[in-house]
Amino acid sequence: MTTTAFKEPVRRAPSGAAARAPRRRAGRLRRISLPYLLLLPALLLELLVHLVPMVIGVVMSFKELTQFYIRDWSTAPWSGLGNYQVSVDFDAPVGEALLHSFLVTVGFTLLSVGLCWLIGTAAAVFMQDTFRGRGLLRALFLVPYALPVYTAVITWVFMFQHDNGLVNHVLHDQLHLTDKPSFWLIGDNSFYALLTVSVWKGWPFAFLIVTAGLQNIPRELYEAAALDGAGTWQRVRRITLPSLRPVNQVLVLVLFLWTFNDFNTPYVLFGKSAPEAADLVSVHIYQASFVTWNFGTGSAMSVLLLLFLLAVTGGYLLFTSRGRRAADV
Repeated sequence: MTTTAFKEPVRRAPSGAAARAPRRRAGRLRRISLPYLLLLPALLLELLVHLVPMVIGVVMSFKELTQFYIRDWSTAPWSGLGNYQVSVDFDAPVGEALLHSFLVTVGFTLLSVGLCWLIGTAAAVFMQDTFRGRGLLRALFLVPYALPVYTAVITWVFMFQHDNGLVNHVLHDQLHLTDKPSFWLIGDNSFYALLTVSVWKGWPFAFLIVTAGLQNIPRELYEAAALDGAGTWQRVRRITLPSLRPVNQVLVLVLFLWTFNDFNTPYVLFGKSAPEAADLVSVHIYQASFVTWNFGTGSAMSVLLLLFLLAVTGGYLLFTSRGRRAADV
């Protein structure tokens, strides 16, 4: 008795299937590449707006570019590292002024960022609970951030006026906290005026970011802590702040970069020549470039500022990433 082995017939794909497979791969490739193609014009514009001026600024920092070569800056003679040596020579007038401006900017930035974060976090925690009028109050908190910078700062300029400003009227005429009206836009008080305006228009951004971060914290954690007898400060310390650590890390970095590079606020508040007590490095570089017409030295100062910010950002990111890994372990 013999058995016959039956083999399953080989199914051949239709002739059109082989042609449809490359078309499907091409269609999939087009779908994947379409978002990048749509982003390409914006990316090119960003490169033109930011990268090209940056490269030109670096080239200008190696040239003796003054008002005599402004018509054709490419013909300015090369100075090598001469502009950088002048900028960092802290015994000379140019370097000493730059160092003073840098120290003023560091102190101003630390105070402004710290106060913005503190006020914004406190306001966000306070607004976390539901109460009547919370929506209106939240909208009012965001008004300083929503206003255009020039509109907000010009309003503060009128408020800081010596003779008829609202600040002197309240402090001197109504509260009698000062012996005589103060000068807020000149002298040592200019630092406090600049700090006030910076915090006033910066803390709503911190409030907005922290408020968004609070939405990701489960309410069950607060309810369990309340049942265990934890007070308000203990809940904030043990639950809110640790949960907001990733948000705060990004928030502090963004506030630092924005505040350290802020040019609009001091320029609108004081004009082209800021007082010595409020001489931020951004305005100082502007004066070195467009007031004294020494664009080579001003470009060298800009490059030094860029290197400093890159170093601070890299160190901050390295420090925070190590902290996150240690917390995860």
